[in-house]
Amino acid sequence: MTPSNPTPNPTPNPNETAPCPCGSSQTLGACCSRWHLGPQHLQAPTAEALMRSRYSAFVLDRRDYLLATWHPSTRPIQLEPPEPGLRWLGLEVRCCRPGANPNHATVEFVARSKLGGRAQRLHEVSRFLRESGQWYYLDGQH
Repeated sequence: MTPSNPTPNPTPNPNETAPCPCGSSQTLGACCSRWHLGPQHLQAPTAEALMRSRYSAFVLDRRDYLLATWHPSTRPIQLEPPEPGLRWLGLEVRCCRPGANPNHATVEFVARSKLGGRAQRLHEVSRFLRESGQWYYLDGQH
């Protein structure tokens, strides 16, 4: 996979009927996984849906999806694998705001994880941009 030619991750879904890691009340298959793989790949309809699907991609180690949904102007060349033993514990979406026009939005969230017995918390306000109908993560402030 290259950033200009992303392809869906061949890693099988853990369990499409399991609760979605993003914390919605839906199953993984009905929620974030549909944006990761299959006919709706990369088609998250809102900035919040993209942010939730990116959190789930971190949980499921779908780095290809993370890169494909990262705007080319700010996207890294590659993402390192997660630290061994990293466990994602939950996501709280605090607020979603439209931007100056319908193609911009911000999402404030808190993602919790645990590594080596230590709890970690990422509080970020992320900026999203929609181009040619596809939402992209642009950047975030912690």
